[in-house]
Amino acid sequence: MADLKRYDNRLGIWGWIGGGRWGIDRYAYALHRITGLGILSYFLMHIIVTSLRAMGIYLWVEGQFFHKPLFRIGEFFVFAAFAFHAFNGIRLFMVEMGFAVGRPIEPVYPYQTSLNVQRPLFIAMMALAAIFFAAGGWEFLQYMAK
Repeated sequence: MADLKRYDNRLGIWGWIGGGRWGIDRYAYALHRITGLGILSYFLMHIIVTSLRAMGIYLWVEGQFFHKPLFRIGEFFVFAAFAFHAFNGIRLFMVEMGFAVGRPIEPVYPYQTSLNVQRPLFIAMMALAAIFFAAGGWEFLQYMAK
C-alpha cells in the first residue's frame, strides 16, 4: 500500500472557500462557474414559469408572485451574474484564441508566464463589466423607486 501523505486543513471553512494561495485568476474561474450555474437555473425557472401559461397560470401578471421585491432583487443578481459571465467569457475566448498569451518563449527557469498580458486584459474586462453593472444598478434603483 502506498504511503499517502495527509495534510490537515488548519484554516477550517475558510481553507475550503478561500483556497489559501489562490490568485485572482482562480477566483475568476470559480465565479465564472458559479454565475454560469446561476444563469442556467434562471433560464430553467423561466421556461417552467412560461410553460405554466399553457395551463392558465399567469405568474407574470402585475401584482402577482414575481412582482414582489424579493424577485426584483433576484433579477438584479441575475443581471449582475450575466455582466460578469459575459465579459469574463469574452476574455477567456480571447485567451483561448491566442490574442492574450504573448509570444511563445522557451520554458527556462525561472519561468516567464503570460500574466503580464493576461492580467491587464482581465482588469479591462472587469472594468467593462463594472460599468455595465453600474448602468444596470442605476436602472434597478430607478425602477425600485417607483
